[in-house]
Amino acid sequence: MKNIPKIAVVGPESTGKSTMSDYLAAHYHTIAVPEFARGYCEKLTEPCTWQDEINMFHGQLALEAELLPRANKLLICDTTFITVKIWSDQMFGKAPQEVLDELPKHPYDLYLLLNIDLPWQDDPLRNFPDLREHFMNVWLQELDNLQARYVVISGTGQDRYDSAVKAIDDFLAAL
Repeated sequence: MKNIPKIAVVGPESTGKSTMSDYLAAHYHTIAVPEFARGYCEKLTEPCTWQDEINMFHGQLALEAELLPRANKLLICDTTFITVKIWSDQMFGKAPQEVLDELPKHPYDLYLLLNIDLPWQDDPLRNFPDLREHFMNVWLQELDNLQARYVVISGTGQDRYDSAVKAIDDFLAAL
């Protein structure tokens, strides 16, 4: 299969990642890989465990691999398994070794880091309304550690979408 650029839409809770991913997929006439963890966590009846984090890691990778052949010149990913590392670090004090091992082997071509400048939206799967700034800093550190190419996307409404499209268009023009 030809090399399809992968764009990861990432960031702290309640920054509009899923909405942005769907918008970008429609804009570029391609497919968005949904966040595997959301569907997984909706089915949990007990608090998330270490094994659940490992399952979400494998599930996200499998879903991405399954949908990649359906991409049209670009694959939009609604978050990545870096989220498993961040959540595991927060909840358990460390991340599964297999996640850490895979991080440098599974890069994305461009990360769109969505800023925390949107109002918090309550959701049963969101846990940390008072730690948004902390998690924004964690995301910046994780992307820097990976030496990832990323753009912070700020603003509201159409301006936010336009900023994301410009970041992707600039990236594609440089290929």
